[in-house]
Amino acid sequence: MPVGLPAGVDVQLSAESITVKGPLATLVQAINPLVRVERDGTTLNFSAADESRAAAAMSGTYRALVANMVHGVSTGFERRLTLIGTGYRAQAQGASLNLSLGFSHPVVYELPEGIKAETPTQTEIVIKGADRQRVGQVAAEIRGYRPPEPYKGKGVRYADEVVALKEVKKK
Repeated sequence: MPVGLPAGVDVQLSAESITVKGPLATLVQAINPLVRVERDGTTLNFSAADESRAAAAMSGTYRALVANMVHGVSTGFERRLTLIGTGYRAQAQGASLNLSLGFSHPVVYELPEGIKAETPTQTEIVIKGADRQRVGQVAAEIRGYRPPEPYKGKGVRYADEVVALKEVKKK
């Protein structure tokens, strides 16, 4: 499957890397020698450099990585988190995210370069960025401070996550 390039997205191919530049960001990905990349007008085609099984797997992997890069620099990615619990709050301040998660101290999470966080309400966090992997990693790190517990469901969870609650032990 070829990767389509929307208007405003520029791709630079070199022997060892591919650079995707768009209105939101510029992303660079190193290319495996087992993958052959060809540009055909407004599409990119990925194929295996030889007949090995590893080359076939890598061509699909790099096709997906570059498709995510193109989507990221043109429209971006976002992950939504929800805080469930009494007194659990979040507040975005510049390049940091202040979290009150029931600990005796506030948790201050410093956002990496290229990632933005918004808090539409005190119990919602929206993480945005051009790099899908980094957006997901930041969301996972924030969720890791207080993952949802199985009895009351309190904690930080993804907006689309369903937590199966356990029944309380009976005597």
